[in-house]
Amino acid sequence: MILRVLLLTAVLSATASADPGQVDPLLKQRLASAAAEADSFVDRFDAQVWLTDMSARLARQVPEDDERLSILRLAHAEASRVDLPPELVLAVMDVESNFDRFALSEAGARGLMQVMPFWVDEIGRPDDNLFEIGTNLRYGCTILRYYYDMEAGDLSRTLSRYNGSTGKRWYPDRVMRRLSEKWYQQ
Repeated sequence: MILRVLLLTAVLSATASADPGQVDPLLKQRLASAAAEADSFVDRFDAQVWLTDMSARLARQVPEDDERLSILRLAHAEASRVDLPPELVLAVMDVESNFDRFALSEAGARGLMQVMPFWVDEIGRPDDNLFEIGTNLRYGCTILRYYYDMEAGDLSRTLSRYNGSTGKRWYPDRVMRRLSEKWYQQ
């Protein structure tokens, strides 16, 4: 318990030091609310620590509090649902879309995890909106996990397959670099 309190204090201090003032009380309230709604965490404390930490890391790319917390909460839930590290999913989104939920690639891939739209028809759900955060993360995490299983846990091959660049290293290297430099778990 003491370790948890120290960790929360360190995370809150790091968040406060990113801004010369105190921790934004509205953000603190929203983080607490998001943590209370996050069923994928071991407990409310773990949710608050993770959401506070990751929110500070994502604030520059997604400045709007509600959208940022929604992305984080849903990313954690969907990653946990398919037994993937949430930080890996964040690294994939960072590389794929720079956290632009309305990103559209030249190939037609959509949303945060750049899911190809043929999947909605392929599985008989043509009304699913891949620009909707939860839907995009559900598809993206499911696909990523499928490729992980297909590649027997070889993360580099998994990531290159996810990106459609099987056999090439540039994409997995970018994701792994982003994971280790930005989304690592403290």
